[in-house]
Amino acid sequence: MSFTGFPVAALDFYDDLEMDNTRSFWETNRGVYDQSVAAPMKALTAALAPEFGAAKVFRPYRDVRFAKDKTPYKTHQGAFVGVAPATGWYVEVSARGVRTGAGFYNADAPTLAAFRDAIVDDSSGPQLQRILAKLEKAGFEISGEQLKTSPRGYDREHPRIDLLRHKQLFAGRTIGFEPVIHTAEVAEVVRADWKAYKPFVDWLSRLERE
Repeated sequence: MSFTGFPVAALDFYDDLEMDNTRSFWETNRGVYDQSVAAPMKALTAALAPEFGAAKVFRPYRDVRFAKDKTPYKTHQGAFVGVAPATGWYVEVSARGVRTGAGFYNADAPTLAAFRDAIVDDSSGPQLQRILAKLEKAGFEISGEQLKTSPRGYDREHPRIDLLRHKQLFAGRTIGFEPVIHTAEVAEVVRADWKAYKPFVDWLSRLERE
């Protein structure tokens, strides 16, 4: 299947799912999900794979075993191209349209320690600051879960303490309802965003190789 964009039906599906997140709704509308959400996402990631690598298209089901919220289905469809554990490129479609992103979402203790040591380093730390500043200037948002205090063993007065507090670190932006998302051209928009994230992803993935 060639990628032709995300149909309006994909956004409508998630708009309705947010109102009726039940098995009965899902079973009634499973065909809409398969044709208007899952198939286009697989086609989009296949189109990007030659440049960025194969993607994992996430399952639509939530893991509710330990969650207070027991609604069974995710209200977005995401896909992720990993280049290191929990690090790589991301794209999703939801009722709010299309969003792109990149970064790391779950670091084990050794990786998080390497991440913080690289931030403290007087060469790689400022390099990351420059990369993130360039992304912000281009209109991307920088986010990710942070500690409320300084991490143990690091100076709370360190000039890059805001980065040191991060347990996750993302760059991203919402394309939203722009008409382009309903056309094949959105693949080029996602490609351009992912290329813009590449210095950031390279910086993060280097931690896994050192």
